[in-house]
Amino acid sequence: MNITERVAKIYSEIPENVRLIAVTKEADIDKIRQTYQNTVIRDYAENKLQSVLNKKPLLKDLDQIRWHFIGHLQANKAKKVLEEFKWIHSVDNLALLQRIDRLALENKLPCSICLQVKALPDPNKFGWTIEKLMEELKEIEKCQQFISIRGLMTILPLGLTSEEKIAAFSTIRNLAKSITGTSGVNIEELSMGMSGDYREAVACGATMIRLGRAIYSD
Repeated sequence: MNITERVAKIYSEIPENVRLIAVTKEADIDKIRQTYQNTVIRDYAENKLQSVLNKKPLLKDLDQIRWHFIGHLQANKAKKVLEEFKWIHSVDNLALLQRIDRLALENKLPCSICLQVKALPDPNKFGWTIEKLMEELKEIEKCQQFISIRGLMTILPLGLTSEEKIAAFSTIRNLAKSITGTSGVNIEELSMGMSGDYREAVACGATMIRLGRAIYSD
């Protein structure tokens, strides 16, 4: 299948309210153009700042692209990421969130934010534990001066069964409900699900799925 056919197949499997984000870290400019011109996808993601700095000038005529940052964010790159991306999915600790909020206010750079949370213990992933997130929720609430905290993001450990994936994604869904119900943070988006687990994520209420291999693998 080509890119258009793969995207059509994915859309046939997901509800209309789920936003499909094309992860373009392995895609060249021609493939991104094909995706934009031949599908309805307007949300594109990179996990490295330099990649989008390289690609953006070559795609400036595609004026409806919304760029999402999904990689580990170093604090010293926060301002530049705010300048280049509409969404940051990978805010993984309170100090970083506070820095982003301050920089957004100082530089008038609005951005939509997802808090990265570990659904299960995983030393190979960044993010709040659920316990730490709830412990810091009052401080998180304050970080909405010029940014919008809109969602939770999670990346599951490797090697889980389908049942284990569903249980983990359900944990994040329930956490979102708890946060919204007990704080001034309204979690309306669940960024969860990649090429190997998006079906389980969607079944558990994902509103955004981040797919690279499922779109671009030949």
